[in-house]
Amino acid sequence: NMDQELEVRLKAQDEKLEQIYVSVEKTRKYFLFTMVSTLVFFLVPVIGLMFAIPALLDSLSTTSQMINGL
Repeated sequence: NMDQELEVRLKAQDEKLEQIYVSVEKTRKYFLFTMVSTLVFFLVPVIGLMFAIPALLDSLSTTSQMINGL
């Protein structure tokens, strides 16, 4: 009787642990996806600006030289 009750409780705990594990894995994947997407949406524009700002400054410098040369 006591052994059966203990077995039922252990089985219930195993089921709960499995549910917790599934939930934790879903949460981990969600956080990983969020981190990767945040890095992509932050780093891609920063890298783009690293190329765009020098080109813009060069263009402004050339335009300034042309205006001053007139």
